[in-house]
Amino acid sequence: MKQIWIITKKELKGYFDSLMAYILIVVFLGLSGFFTWLYGNNDVFFINRATMQPFFGIAYWTLFIFIPALTMKQIAEEYKTGTIELMLTKPVSDWQIVTGKFLSTFLLIVVSLILTLPYYISIASIGPIDHGSVWTGYLGLLLMSAAYISLGIFASSITSNQIVAFLLALIIGIFFQILFGIIASAFSGVAGDFLSYMDMRYHYQSITRGVVDSKNLIYFASIIMMGLMASELSLVKRNLN
Repeated sequence: MKQIWIITKKELKGYFDSLMAYILIVVFLGLSGFFTWLYGNNDVFFINRATMQPFFGIAYWTLFIFIPALTMKQIAEEYKTGTIELMLTKPVSDWQIVTGKFLSTFLLIVVSLILTLPYYISIASIGPIDHGSVWTGYLGLLLMSAAYISLGIFASSITSNQIVAFLLALIIGIFFQILFGIIASAFSGVAGDFLSYMDMRYHYQSITRGVVDSKNLIYFASIIMMGLMASELSLVKRNLN
């Protein structure tokens, strides 16, 4: 656990030293605030109701784009600079490297979401709000982010090119974000049910509506573990070569 935390702190410090964290936070707060309060026919004032649903809608898509940009360098850069070999000479396992990098990006997302709490407080001050659905909405964003972070780290673990890692993470994400849901409508029976189950939007929207059941939690936990274990396997395979 100590090694994981050391890697997590190092990576988190790297985000802030390179200004990546500041850029993410400013752009995320700007976009989510604009679409929550000011834009079009879905902002809080237009629908005339105290709700965080406009925020959860835009945050879902914003994080979907931002997370591959955060994870693309996580392992790909280590390959390119050769520092991965240096890390592996230390008493640290592949799993600890992957987990430490996962936690650093996840904590950056947690910080970004904490900074949106003034939105919640402001909206709650203008009318009655369903507090339960707000907290489940934040839970949904955290679970969705964790899933895409694990998939992004996997994409970064199979190439030394950060742009390729970004595009791979985005393509994998598009399947979970859009394509599984579309393809599922063309199938029936077990295949259709399986493809529907793989659609991340279905699970996310269930949670943001306040429905937190074991099916949704198992889904996100499975995606997270699958991404992390695939990343570890990729590191092991590369080390053997």
